[in-house]
Amino acid sequence: MFRPLECFIGLRYLRPGRRRGVVSFMTGASLVGIALGVAALIVILSVLNGFETENRTRLLSMSEHVGVASPGVGIDDWETLAARIAAHDGVTGVTPFVELEGMLAVAGYLKPAIVRGLIPGVESAATPIGDLVDASVLAELTPGSRRIILGRFLALNLGVEAGQTVNLWLPKFSGGRASALPAAFTVAGIFEAGVAEHDGSLALTSLEDASALAGLDGRPEAIGVRLADPLAAPELTLDLMQALGPTFQYSSWTERYRSLFRAMRTEKTMMTIILLFIAGVAAFNIVTSLMMLVNEKEKDIAILRTYGLEPARVVRIFFIQGVIIGCVGTLAGLVLGLVLAFNVQTIVPWLEGTFGFRIMPGDVFYVTEIPSEVRLADVVLIPLLAFGISLLATIYPSRRAARVAPARALRYE
Repeated sequence: MFRPLECFIGLRYLRPGRRRGVVSFMTGASLVGIALGVAALIVILSVLNGFETENRTRLLSMSEHVGVASPGVGIDDWETLAARIAAHDGVTGVTPFVELEGMLAVAGYLKPAIVRGLIPGVESAATPIGDLVDASVLAELTPGSRRIILGRFLALNLGVEAGQTVNLWLPKFSGGRASALPAAFTVAGIFEAGVAEHDGSLALTSLEDASALAGLDGRPEAIGVRLADPLAAPELTLDLMQALGPTFQYSSWTERYRSLFRAMRTEKTMMTIILLFIAGVAAFNIVTSLMMLVNEKEKDIAILRTYGLEPARVVRIFFIQGVIIGCVGTLAGLVLGLVLAFNVQTIVPWLEGTFGFRIMPGDVFYVTEIPSEVRLADVVLIPLLAFGISLLATIYPSRRAARVAPARALRYE
């Protein structure tokens, strides 16, 4: 006989029988429910991971990973400081910049803007700005040219095109009084970073022009550091604080965009909890199917008990059934979820072409293709959670089976 006995009986009870149609259906529904829950979680979290990575890449395309600044004073010998910073592990680029906050005005239109002064050659060598701004346009940002490159939406809101003039108004405070003087700039071109943070408020000009407006006499206000791994920014910030001392102010992109990525993490957490309810429903189906099986097999359990089968072994009979349902459902969902997650960019266009609609039209969204990024942590954690839920669902029916009284169950036999 197949050993151990609990496995033999448990597997036998899982087989569909003539008089167990409802129980078999509930068992199948439990298995399918767990599989769908696991697959849905893997696919949805992979898509959310993809959007998070896409947003981070676009945000950081024109932002430093770590900033070392000397506001209001400027950095005299920025090349030496840049060389010291570049010596740290993981640093791929170091660029000087000046950042001004003001208002851009054209013919009655007034929009807030962040004007970033940079050195085109240094910036192109250290950052992917060359992928967003044409090299010939970027080269026009020469010292004293008073030329500026605007984000796409910023230019649209101002109603300007290349070759037109815009006025930059910067606030000035003197003797407790605020004032502002305009500085005329010629629009050299328009860029599109693919994220509202930059396209709607960012403008680029030469470092010398921005430095002169800030009263820094051509000096950069800060050094921007780019890393091979942007997620290592907090660690590098701490290293720079220890190496350079309290002379400078330090910041990282994780602080600058903390609210945005915290909101995205909260969204992922809530989505995980909501989709786990699918596995919860499947767990209730496991409870129901096992309870129906216990009621159906009361006499069999009673006979086994009279032959000396201990209550603990009765518990294991029905526990094994729950384990098998949970294991098969979880593995099926894992395979299905991975297949869908790795082929999202193939499946979505097929759905759009078949049903004639666009999930993310280009005139509404920056990202027109649904990204997907499968992470090992999700692939491990989700199946474990689903399998754990299915195991918990077997506890009560198994203990209920162990409490069957042989004398009562066989009273009328």
